[in-house]
Amino acid sequence: MLRKFKRHTQTNSTKLPTPSGNTCQLYTYLRLDESTPYPPMVFKSFSTNEIISIIKLLKTKNSFGYEISPRILKISANYISSSLTHICNRVISTGVFPDRMKYSTVTLVHKKGVLTDPSNYRPISVVTSFAKVLEMALYERMAEYISYNSIMTDQQFGFRKGYSTDEAIFKLVYEVLNALNDKSKVGSIFLDLEKAFDSVNHSLLIKKLSCYGINGKAKQLIESYLSNRYQRVILKKIQEQTPMWSQNGKVSSTESPRAQYWAPCFFCYTLMTCQRQPHLGQFQYNLHDDTCLLSASSNTCELQKEFTTSLLQLNKCFQQNFLTLNVSKTYFFLIPQQKSEH
Repeated sequence: MLRKFKRHTQTNSTKLPTPSGNTCQLYTYLRLDESTPYPPMVFKSFSTNEIISIIKLLKTKNSFGYEISPRILKISANYISSSLTHICNRVISTGVFPDRMKYSTVTLVHKKGVLTDPSNYRPISVVTSFAKVLEMALYERMAEYISYNSIMTDQQFGFRKGYSTDEAIFKLVYEVLNALNDKSKVGSIFLDLEKAFDSVNHSLLIKKLSCYGINGKAKQLIESYLSNRYQRVILKKIQEQTPMWSQNGKVSSTESPRAQYWAPCFFCYTLMTCQRQPHLGQFQYNLHDDTCLLSASSNTCELQKEFTTSLLQLNKCFQQNFLTLNVSKTYFFLIPQQKSEH
């Protein structure tokens, strides 16, 4: 079973979606965005109190990757926080993510269907406890920079402070009710992407981050984080000592790390150019890796025509970003108007 899963994961991770659209348009947009350059990002040094606060945020559980559990790390936080703070600051000053923090353990969780089919399993990656602390610290610095410079649009919800799932639902319902009160016909398209987090193209991601001011040591650090990663597989508590995809256990360079914080962030940064495309419905909402287009019109035919144009344009943008639309999970809804009671 583990050998079959190795072959399945290697096939899916090394075959990125092939873009059918012209990527020149995408790079043209990036060059235009460079005309209003963002200030260069510089990682600020971490204090011991910051690292202790991050350690306290770890979930107290016994599951762990290659070293100590989060429970033990939290107990010993006051004794090792100074050394860990030095390591974190050393990482941001050199722009090199430690190789020993690039190891992870993958547990296969059965979703549905036949037990012997690898595609019916969801891989859950557990990184080392020290790597979690470093990733959370770097994530906070990156989130501060993105938020302060308003790089991410207000259409992106999830993985951001102040942009929760509840907030997305509230805004969607608010716009729908407003349109219905104006006696307009309201429609929406809910789109889903296939293997969204695993489809992030690293070279394109780095190019986009460079356009948004993430250069120098910050860019070097992200490139270091994405390269030379290793993982092993555990299935039904039977640990597979042989590395997953090759004899030395190296993960394919096209596979994005399934980290708790960085994987969704990298996807959101990749999707930013799609969010900035004009004429994508009257309202657009992105929740995690799902997209919703919302429009209102007095005429049903005009509404359908607008959605057709928006969907073609958005799908083209997905293809330019090496993302694949999951047609089987994409739905169009025409919201009916409530008949007034007399």
